[in-house]
Amino acid sequence: MNRSEQEVTQFLGFFGIYKESYKVIFERRKIFSKITLSLILPVSFIYLVNMEVSNLFFRKIIHNEIELDHARSGTPNYEKLSNLLSNEWDYFWLFQAAYFTLIAIFSLLSTAAVSYTTACKYTSRELTFKKVMSVVPKVWKRLMVTFLCFFVIMFFYLVLAPVFLIIWAISIQASDIMCVAVVVVLMILYLVGLLYLTIIWSLASVVSVLEEANGFQALVKSKNLIKGKLWMAIVIFLALNLILGIIQIAFQMLIVHESTLGMANRVVYAIICFLLLSMSILFALVIQTMFYFVCKSYHHENIEKSALSDHLEAYLREDVPLIAKDAQLGQYHV
Repeated sequence: MNRSEQEVTQFLGFFGIYKESYKVIFERRKIFSKITLSLILPVSFIYLVNMEVSNLFFRKIIHNEIELDHARSGTPNYEKLSNLLSNEWDYFWLFQAAYFTLIAIFSLLSTAAVSYTTACKYTSRELTFKKVMSVVPKVWKRLMVTFLCFFVIMFFYLVLAPVFLIIWAISIQASDIMCVAVVVVLMILYLVGLLYLTIIWSLASVVSVLEEANGFQALVKSKNLIKGKLWMAIVIFLALNLILGIIQIAFQMLIVHESTLGMANRVVYAIICFLLLSMSILFALVIQTMFYFVCKSYHHENIEKSALSDHLEAYLREDVPLIAKDAQLGQYHV
């Protein structure tokens, strides 16, 4: 980007980012269509199938638990139901493990492909789908390192934070009403922290693709980039997740839990939800990359086309490490 482009990017608002993201997708619609077919559609399919299969598992588990409650302890029927219930829980957790593994792999691959393609638009580089797919495995390795670091942080946050909250709530000497109020406030702060970490991860994934940083370094870089743009990040994140939530609720109501619809209607609604979810994921990933450029411009970090182009070109060369100076983009002053 030249200086004038960056100054314009710096002041892009919520709707401006959406507009620019749409323009990027439209200008490179052929490549993005192929990325969607090869990487994003599997993400959507796996996500929706998990909802349907998990519902079937829970129906069987709940039915068998009810049967077990009415069975006499020690009888052959009780032992049979107990073993069946135990096996069903084992199968459920195995299925969930396979689901999270596949969704993580395809999500990271999709992020790598979309971020790389979006960034190439600003370097005026000739790009083909074959080039993108040759780059994706190399970028995916960097994204995986960042994801694992983020996973460690989230694990401690999700496990240790509630423990501290519970211990603190029990230890304080206050009335029941005051205790409830304190717990509610702490839960709100806990959810806000969860939202903040998720936003940092979203931007860190783009940093891992477009800069030398990855892992904890990318997460720190993301945290610094978000400064001054946190409220915009929250609005964008909530808006995108609202769309995804509406699609998820529609799928659950019309396909997963709806039994009065005919099979043909359920298939039609499932296909519609599937396509809407795929388009929403593509749009969200492009917006994620656009927001990165907005944050860079806001902090006056000069994104030179030549440096960015060299950084992206390094992925195409065998056994050539990414050069730090390509990622350490300079600054300009308005």
